[in-house]
Amino acid sequence: MKKILLIVPTLHQGGFEKVCAATARLLQPHFQVRIAIFDSADIAYDVRGIPVADLRLPSREGRFGKILNVFLRGMKLRALMQKEHIDIAYSFGPTANLASIAAGRKAEKWFGIRSYMDMGNPRQIRLFCRCADRIICCSDTICREVRDKYRCDKAVTLNNPFDIREIRALSEREEAVLPWTDGRILVSMGREDPVKGFWHLLKSFSLVHGRLADTKLMIIGEGEFAPYRKLAEELGIADAVCFTGLQKNPYPYLKKGCLYVLTSYYEGFPNAMVEAMAMGLPVIAADCMTGPREILEDRYGILIPNMSPAEDFDPRSITEEERGLADEITALLEDADKAAHYREAALKRAGDYTAEAYVEKLCRWAEE
Repeated sequence: MKKILLIVPTLHQGGFEKVCAATARLLQPHFQVRIAIFDSADIAYDVRGIPVADLRLPSREGRFGKILNVFLRGMKLRALMQKEHIDIAYSFGPTANLASIAAGRKAEKWFGIRSYMDMGNPRQIRLFCRCADRIICCSDTICREVRDKYRCDKAVTLNNPFDIREIRALSEREEAVLPWTDGRILVSMGREDPVKGFWHLLKSFSLVHGRLADTKLMIIGEGEFAPYRKLAEELGIADAVCFTGLQKNPYPYLKKGCLYVLTSYYEGFPNAMVEAMAMGLPVIAADCMTGPREILEDRYGILIPNMSPAEDFDPRSITEEERGLADEITALLEDADKAAHYREAALKRAGDYTAEAYVEKLCRWAEE
């Protein structure tokens, strides 16, 4: 049985961190699996029964500190690979990829590109193409760009895996604690990060709430969200908005929703959106670079134009794109047949991203 080392900076909340933990579990019947992590603080995902090596090298400030970390992490990874006789090192994201390069040629190298934002550093992408045995991209769009722009035939697509039965079982395991007992709840999920565009969502929701007074908005994810809370107050919707904070089991919260809205202006492969679809939530998503269009295909959900990346917390400034999103939300909530159509479409599409297909690809590549 081959030995595979999964390399990830942390296992705190985040898309590729979640995929790393899921990958470890899924591959256990087929490989001897270990995880190498740079910092074990605040692990959010279940890795019980999986050996985890904490390199104890968290992020450092400044250019020199970051460069030093790459080499220190590489040294520790090299020693770990030698000790454990690792056959394949699969790293998740640029930081882990760089450390894997610094570890030298102690194993076959698989580098993960997990977001279109990673494509903003051409020099780094060229380095990855040169040093990798395989470039694993989470979307077809990223894969095509790596192959075409960098002439790298090592790039392959591997969509993230989802266990729909487990997601639904987890949704029944506990009860979501919310400040409301009634109303129609719009949901979005993600950490506090400008890339998620949550100020757009709040402004659009303020218009929706003005038209449909029973609507509520729930944002699930880690962060204080102080400027967003202030914006909600200034928009007069604070009582109708809930920031749940980090939820290790978000599915009981998703279960309370009637619609999922994605306002990110960058994504890789939006896990949270597919998880919402697996819970039967119809989706309205910004047509950002990679992810939503590939998943929704203009038939499994509603695509709107991509949102502006310019942060704007002025409650008096509501843009045409925010008004357009509000119109789409209102139209869906007021049309029961349309909502039912997209609910069924979401469930059908979520079923295409099976864990079995994910594992089959990884196992095949390991044997090539």
